Amino acid sequence: MIEHHEEFEEKIGEIVNLILCDYEKGRDIDQMDVFAQPDKAQVTNLVQKLMIVVFPGYYREKVYRSFNDNNRLTMIMEDVLYNLRKQIFLALRYQEDFAQATEIEMQRHAEEVCTKFFQKIPKIREFINTDIQATFDGDPASLSKAEIVLCYPGLFATSVNRLAHELYLLNVPLIPRMMTEYAHGLTGIDINPGAKIGKYFMIDHGTGVVIGETAEIGCHVKVYQGVTIGA
Repeated sequence: MIEHHEEFEEKIGEIVNLILCDYEKGRDIDQMDVFAQPDKAQVTNLVQKLMIVVFPGYYREKVYRSFNDNNRLTMIMEDVLYNLRKQIFLALRYQEDFAQATEIEMQRHAEEVCTKFFQKIPKIREFINTDIQATFDGDPASLSKAEIVLCYPGLFATSVNRLAHELYLLNVPLIPRMMTEYAHGLTGIDINPGAKIGKYFMIDHGTGVVIGETAEIGCHVKVYQGVTIGA
């Protein structure tokens, strides 16, 4: 039995060496510095916390316990700001303008981007509020606006896209797409963060909807499942 175990370990060692040798071929797939990449789990967590900021009465964060709205929002914002700044810093290495930038320059830029992004939150919420109204008016099956916020995949995907779009406009690489792909995976709705979408936007049902980077959608538009707009 011991002999068999030793043989098995030896085979594992050979396979490990085989794969390690394969890593040394210098291809795109051979990137090894995992800590230099934006973290998908962290970006997902950022989206979840940003949804608390956008919908304070609908999304709950169990970790934070505070006695008033000011304290609660401050704690969430500090957490989001720290993590978003870190993820943007990691993503900047993919932007040509920062190829020769120092670490301090990239940190400062990430901080500036975060500040500008959070200043856009009231505008983002204003647009999302019109999306809720459009969905309520456009779907006779909706019983309440709370149902739309909590249950409708179209509103979730649109809300995430509106957040990601502002980061896209600030020339943040990777992060906006990671955000919308998280929503895509949950809803089956694929909206590129570069798409321009006006107020009072509604996606009915949503599965199979694709909205490309070049898409420009005006106000009071309703999109049905299985529709592609833009490339």
